[in-house]
Amino acid sequence: MLAIRVSRKLNSVDVIDVLTNLFILRGVPAYIRSDNGPEFVAQNVRDWIKAVRAKTAYIEPGSPWENGYCESFNARFRDELLNGEVFYTLKEAQIIIEQWRKHYNTK
Repeated sequence: MLAIRVSRKLNSVDVIDVLTNLFILRGVPAYIRSDNGPEFVAQNVRDWIKAVRAKTAYIEPGSPWENGYCESFNARFRDELLNGEVFYTLKEAQIIIEQWRKHYNTK
């Protein structure tokens, strides 16, 4: 299941919040694969992942082929939505992106 949080800036607390909601719905995965962005490698995120008994699988910097699912999604998200939209407000972006996310998850 895909989750998207739309905001002007995301931090480690946002990552934990989104992952908590996903884990409640889908269960805790064996591994969480992500890039090495600061919001994913923050100490409180690493502590939280350890507390829920998941493991991390970070991709190497500059190695997008190590995370093909994510890279495929990013390309589709860009091609199908972002390249064709101009968002005038954060709320507009949140609504349109959430509609696209629901379609992506169900169709």
